[in-house]
Amino acid sequence: MTADGSHRTGRAEQEPVSDLVQQASRQLSQLVRDEMRLAQAEMTEKGKRFGKGGGLFGGAGLMGVLTLQALVATVIAALSLVMDVWVAALIVTGALAAVTAVMAALGKQQIGKASPPVPERTMGSVEADVAEIREKAQR
Repeated sequence: MTADGSHRTGRAEQEPVSDLVQQASRQLSQLVRDEMRLAQAEMTEKGKRFGKGGGLFGGAGLMGVLTLQALVATVIAALSLVMDVWVAALIVTGALAAVTAVMAALGKQQIGKASPPVPERTMGSVEADVAEIREKAQR
């Protein structure tokens, strides 16, 4: 009954607060589970697309290697018009070896810059955060 003598018939008075809290908790849990299922389905679909894309990129890489091999053979054949075939092949092989050596040296340099393979800046940031939290906790 209210202060003016009328009866409230709202749902809040019909159900105890604990029942409403439990109901809200169940609904929230169901919502979270549904969202997780949706996210899982979406990621599965994206994973399949990434897989197909990766396969196509892999095939393109293989075709690129074959194309370069054909180009090398063409260069050797063109040079063989003005010199012996073995000399043309040796010149092309030497040029490819030089390019390979430069790429390997540059790759080694980049890997050296990436070592050690730990997120140093992030670890420093986390350590600073922990120190600040400890400092505030001691106050």
